[in-house]
Amino acid sequence: MKGYIEERAVDIANYIIEENATVRQTAKKFGISKSTVHKDVTERLVQINPSLAARARKVLDLNKSERHIRGGLATREKYLHQVGKIC
Repeated sequence: MKGYIEERAVDIANYIIEENATVRQTAKKFGISKSTVHKDVTERLVQINPSLAARARKVLDLNKSERHIRGGLATREKYLHQVGKIC
């Protein structure tokens, strides 16, 4: 079981780096919770492969700093579609 978790942590980090993925996207792709993704990258992976963990963390930190922009764009898109239905 422990080997699976370590392998999953590495797979998750590689996916995050290659796809520039968010925690939410990664959780959906792997069928696990956001908490598990976060724990795999911030705790487990640091012990397995510190350099890979640092690269994944850099992507996640960038995504976190940009999340308010993505949220605003999603809201804008939602209301643009609603206005199109009303008119």
